[in-house]
Amino acid sequence: MLTIEFNYGEIMKTVMATGTFDIIHPGHIYYLKESKKLGGEDSKLVVVLARDITVRAKKRIPIVNEKQRLEVVEMLKPVDKAYLGSKTDMFEIVKEIKPDIITLGPDQKFEIEFLEEQLKNRDLKTEVKRITDCKESPLNSTCKIIKKIKSMEFDENIFKDC
Repeated sequence: MLTIEFNYGEIMKTVMATGTFDIIHPGHIYYLKESKKLGGEDSKLVVVLARDITVRAKKRIPIVNEKQRLEVVEMLKPVDKAYLGSKTDMFEIVKEIKPDIITLGPDQKFEIEFLEEQLKNRDLKTEVKRITDCKESPLNSTCKIIKKIKSMEFDENIFKDC
């Protein structure tokens, strides 16, 4: 007689983290690790990167183009899969993936209540959670990195082999 056992443990949750991820820094890695933790031990972390057109409209001109940002984020240890977001509807990929949780970083300007309402209107049962802590380090944001580079003086000879 053959006996088959099933493991009825927790169902794997999908967590979606979003952002620009222009110049990768410790704050990004912290955000992704904390996001994945919210889903539990066997969670899957998907990351949606803002398109270049969106970054230009909401922040600044991106330093690194969207295809390279996507490639780099896909290589990060906590990330299971990365996608480029829509150019027109930020909920398009959410409807496609149907994550259990969407996380926001501490610097993302979205209101959780607004997002939850929009998700509900689209028949999505997705929780929205903000990662409130951040990794403390001198260069823990793309903006700080850009400012530091702008303030530095370089000998032009260091760029000859670039």
